[in-house]
Amino acid sequence: MAQSQLLRSTGLATCFTLMTLGAASAEITKIGVLAPLTGATASDGEEFIRGVEWAVEEANAKGGVAGYTFEIEVADVKDHSAANVSSAVERLLGTDGVEVILTGYASLSMFEVDLMAEENMPYIAAGPSPGFAAIVSQDPDAYNCCWSYTASFKGYETDVLPMVQELADAGKVSIDGKTVAIISSDNPYSKTISEGMKISFSEGGWDVVVDELVPFGEVSDWKVILAKVNQANPDLVINTDYIPGNSALFLKQFLENPTDSLMFLQYAPSVPEFVELTGEQSNGVLYNLINGPLDSPKWPRGKELMQQYRDKFGFDSGAYGVGLYEMTNMYFTALEKVGDPTDHDGIGVAIGETKVATAAGNVEFDPETHVALQSNDYIPVSFWQLWDGERVMVGPDIYANGEFRLPPWISEN
Repeated sequence: MAQSQLLRSTGLATCFTLMTLGAASAEITKIGVLAPLTGATASDGEEFIRGVEWAVEEANAKGGVAGYTFEIEVADVKDHSAANVSSAVERLLGTDGVEVILTGYASLSMFEVDLMAEENMPYIAAGPSPGFAAIVSQDPDAYNCCWSYTASFKGYETDVLPMVQELADAGKVSIDGKTVAIISSDNPYSKTISEGMKISFSEGGWDVVVDELVPFGEVSDWKVILAKVNQANPDLVINTDYIPGNSALFLKQFLENPTDSLMFLQYAPSVPEFVELTGEQSNGVLYNLINGPLDSPKWPRGKELMQQYRDKFGFDSGAYGVGLYEMTNMYFTALEKVGDPTDHDGIGVAIGETKVATAAGNVEFDPETHVALQSNDYIPVSFWQLWDGERVMVGPDIYANGEFRLPPWISEN
């Protein structure tokens, strides 16, 4: 059964309620979740809910936290447009008993942070951190409600080039002309990363031989752009469109007439839906993650939670299933410290004081941006390659659980 079918079959809809387990005497607090339940990113939204559901079930089974048990209220952000996100936020803010709101990502600009600040609603998000930091850094004290589990995205813009150069220096791949094709979608997440990559590669002495931007939304055909890629025959092909269906179609059409190019796809291969759509065709594809679970013996927390997720749900977590579980537990830790879920000031400050080892690395927040710190000592940029439906972490070395292999479409000569 596909994951989207599995979730729908459990009866989850725009309002999902988990009744308390074995703790009837405890007071009930509601956790709001912003999630895309319809549209191209619904598979991510399903993960958001599974992660929160998992943490809530555990907490309720233990009798709750600070005398409170929990229910979940979900609002559908649909296509992440300003109108739909605003409507979803307003619904949760207007729901009695909602004392915290969590999301993987709601809008791609993070404008809803201002809506949360206006209502002093504790908010933990794992969406695009550049927009989050731009808002909060104007007046950090005015945003003590709001914190970004996602670390700085700067590594998305800068770290692909040194990864490729390290592979070349080690003789694992041939770089003939230092040429790269960069394709992106016209949305704040994808476009910001692609523009940063262009600067990084140009400053590194590479030529951007294909530079294309498609409208945001579903892409039905990549063949015109891929004809340009085929003519240029670059050393590296990058597509930063994060929608799994779009990325899967891009890969399939590329493989109809492949070039001897490394294939790097931003984010989408981390979503289980992408592997369902591509199967063995995705063998050799590279991607990276910031805040992705470190599923490696070298980071036991990540490996342990990823296995628990598999055991519970029957398939792998992407970035957000385990991620939302960790974010929910960060809220529970803050509530345990403060004691009162209606003390939003106290809860917000307590979340900001978080220093905890999570599945994605050590989380500690920058007081100026409220964004989690990013480095190999905190949240690293992890690099992955797909093989036979499995995700192999090939970098950084301190966390890697496998080695890079030459993609099957690249000639070894």
